[in-house]
Amino acid sequence: MSRLAMFILTALCLTTVTLSSNAKTLTFAVVPQQSAKTLAERWQPLIDYVSNYTGLAIEFKTAKDIPTFEANLTAGLYDIAYMNPYHFVVFNESAGYRSLARQRDKKIRGLIVVHQDSTIQSIEDLNGAEIAFPAPAAFAATIITSAHLRNNNIAFIPRYVNSHDSVYLSVQRDFFKAGGGILRTLNISPEAVKSDLRVLWESKGYTPHAIATHPKMASADRQAILNALIALSNDSSKSSILRKIGLSEFVESNDSDWNDVRELGIASLSRPHL
Repeated sequence: MSRLAMFILTALCLTTVTLSSNAKTLTFAVVPQQSAKTLAERWQPLIDYVSNYTGLAIEFKTAKDIPTFEANLTAGLYDIAYMNPYHFVVFNESAGYRSLARQRDKKIRGLIVVHQDSTIQSIEDLNGAEIAFPAPAAFAATIITSAHLRNNNIAFIPRYVNSHDSVYLSVQRDFFKAGGGILRTLNISPEAVKSDLRVLWESKGYTPHAIATHPKMASADRQAILNALIALSNDSSKSSILRKIGLSEFVESNDSDWNDVRELGIASLSRPHL
């Protein structure tokens, strides 16, 4: 009997090891508004919290730039993704990504920033200027700010510098007279950069970034991840995790929450931007 018991125990252990080794690691991708190193440092604590809370193996991912991030979403390479409102509308329609959570009572606003010492006092002063933007499809930082300039007959030359951090740094170093960004990424920029910048213009608010999941994700896993995000939001002892990425309390979201973005008529990456 002892040999039989040992055989059964060994078989169970081997089965457990086999199941564990076959367990899929989910990817949690973050839109590359900042460098990969910065994003990993800021987001890994949140991913660790969600992974520990749910028991799911989750791995941080980003991309070298926003166009690559878009290509990876098109290919369905990410299980979970933090994406801008424009991306959500596009990839909800084209790739089937489903919204899971968003910030409560928050709106995203596009900003145009200039150097603190700049003589520029109005958007009219930007006529003919080169302006830095993160990428063509950066929703608030590029699309909304560019539309405002064009709607006011301000001629400008867009220069895409790959990330929000690069926008702020290039304006701070006087490589460009102005740049497009958003308040969240500006607020978490290094103080030495942020203190040298001034907000020239701010847009109205839109539904903020989405945390969305691949259409093939199991319902039970989606619910577990949502539960983790809400638990994190309600745990004051873990508030530093959200502060680190410049976010606040998460709430469950619906795909229709982004109808204000859909009404702009830009739900395709192939269309001209406003």
